[in-house]
Amino acid sequence: TLLWTAPEHIRNKIFGLQGSQKGDVYSFAIILQEIVTRSEPFEPINSKQSKVYQPKEIIRKVKLGTTPPFRPEISPDECPSNFLYMLFSCWDENPASRPNFASIKQQMKKITKGMGSGNFLDNLLTRMEQYATNLEQLVEEKTSAFLEEKKKSEELLYQVIPKYIADQLKAGHQVKPETFESVTIYFSDIVGFTSLSAESTAMEVVDLLNDLYTTFDAIIENYDVYKVETIGDAYMVVSGVPVPNGNKHTREIARMSLTIRDAICKFKIRHRPGRQMQIRIGMHTGSCAAGVVGLKMPRYCLFGDTVNTASRMKSNGEANKIHVSPTSKAILDVFGTFIMSTRGEVELKGKGKILTYWLEGESEDSIETNEKFLQRVQKVVMESFE
Repeated sequence: TLLWTAPEHIRNKIFGLQGSQKGDVYSFAIILQEIVTRSEPFEPINSKQSKVYQPKEIIRKVKLGTTPPFRPEISPDECPSNFLYMLFSCWDENPASRPNFASIKQQMKKITKGMGSGNFLDNLLTRMEQYATNLEQLVEEKTSAFLEEKKKSEELLYQVIPKYIADQLKAGHQVKPETFESVTIYFSDIVGFTSLSAESTAMEVVDLLNDLYTTFDAIIENYDVYKVETIGDAYMVVSGVPVPNGNKHTREIARMSLTIRDAICKFKIRHRPGRQMQIRIGMHTGSCAAGVVGLKMPRYCLFGDTVNTASRMKSNGEANKIHVSPTSKAILDVFGTFIMSTRGEVELKGKGKILTYWLEGESEDSIETNEKFLQRVQKVVMESFE
């Protein structure tokens, strides 16, 4: 109760045995401050800018009677100026300077005149309702801003981890590694990247890779594929993972590869405008395992011999050509729309000599879409892995 007690009574050695009307006026002013600011007595307007005092320290400072006296904080924006003047007079350090309740009542009538209500409490309640309305609007704005930031965070997460996997992690489900019987993996790298890097500054290399991968990223959005990672100048994409797409994965990678090859012919190196960009592309179809690795910076990784073979198809390829493995070629032949030529036997590490092919292009004259065709593709896929 000392927070509401007039300073002259706090200083009284026989406190509690006497009171005064002027002391009640002081207490009334503290209560008005609580109503207007909707806060505790002596609570600072901005706790970050003003020092927060403990009750004992507040009472000590009020009792001390400094100049100016220690009183609660109240902003001029929170009430009319005449009301603020009355409030200050009510908690004046000198009791004789404080108005009596009759005078306060007359002043309150003048202050509330024209406010649509002759009752000061009604007016305060109206202001509280306005405050609640403003608070709801503020909450709505903050919620909208939060949802917008949440959307940006989710979009960034989906670029790191497949949406299907990310949604499971967000739902609190454990994502176990999976085995996929048939997927197609794409690898590409820049021809002569080492020499190009030696001739360029670090920033020029960064700008080059950023321009190149931005072009690739824009292309792959049009296909049912997932970018696994980029390591230096290497670009890795897969189709059929993490959501199987039947037997379409080889066709999706093939069409994407053709689009990337065509885009490279028009690609301009900013710091070497006279030099033509060239890349090697390799693709291979087979089985693989996939799963999320790591907790701090999780990555969705692929494992298995199919990954290694696809990488070697790229390494043994040629500039601006799409190197195709026998398993990928067998599936593409079923579609009947892709144009390929025989490259010949190539020595692959761990595989020996393998007959490989070049993907030249695609003709849309004989595309089939019926159920019988899809069943035939399935049969060829199963035979290619037997």
